[in-house]
Amino acid sequence: MSFFDQAMLPFTLPFMREAMLIAVLVAIPSALLSCFLVLKGWSLMGDAISHAIFPGVVIAYLVGLPLVVGAFAAGMTCAIATGYLSQNSRIKQDTIMGIVFSGMFGFGLVLYTKIQTEVHLDHILFGNILGVLPFDLWQSAAIAILTVAIIAAKWRDLLLHAFDPQHARAIGLPVRVMHYGLLAILSLTIVGALKATGIILTIALLIAPGAIAFLVTRRFGAMMLVAVTLSLACAFLGVYASFFIDSAPAPTIVLLLAACFVAVFLATTLSGRSRGQVSGASTEPEKLG
Repeated sequence: MSFFDQAMLPFTLPFMREAMLIAVLVAIPSALLSCFLVLKGWSLMGDAISHAIFPGVVIAYLVGLPLVVGAFAAGMTCAIATGYLSQNSRIKQDTIMGIVFSGMFGFGLVLYTKIQTEVHLDHILFGNILGVLPFDLWQSAAIAILTVAIIAAKWRDLLLHAFDPQHARAIGLPVRVMHYGLLAILSLTIVGALKATGIILTIALLIAPGAIAFLVTRRFGAMMLVAVTLSLACAFLGVYASFFIDSAPAPTIVLLLAACFVAVFLATTLSGRSRGQVSGASTEPEKLG
């Protein structure tokens, strides 16, 4: 077999083509949301919702509902509970998120150990990207289209809400609706990534692209473009490379994102792009592009 034939071999296998497709479908909405999560300081919220959907998946399996329904309901329960508790107590939001998501994740583990199920725990936690079904592809595609459409229509309002909620409220934006709407989109995106990358590895897709783009851009429009491009490249190359190195695709994608972050951080530091931090200048992205 020639080098070219060997290089093209993954594209001849249906399960590899489907894995690449769902990786791309998951990468786009995750990258867009990661920009808002990084700027808003909600990285832990993505972690919390990712873990909190576990009991929803188990309960949906028990009652015979689609897993996506249980996962979304559990994610929104976590988000609403976190918001309510943070607004009605003196405890900081990050502490409440830690309590809520760890409690719900523990509840899910207790339920899981008490039932007989064909759904393997590793597939829930780490995904099963090589075993996706046509329904999984359509579900991820629908969620990706919905997420991209909402962000494309409302990204300026969402950005203002991320930077200055008081100003957004003063000019008449529905801050509460935007707050819970963003959480709903986040929950949906995590549900869409559940089959591909699982609960735990989805966190990296929701944080790393935005963090890397934040280091190399100064305008939010460019930040979103860089985040999506990088996420797509790592998703595709992660699945492709995993075929030749005989590794699981999802961890390989996360490893590539982590390597990119380290490389970009070192490059920007050595090239003096972080000189603004030393001199006391703001490192926030410039005003809207």
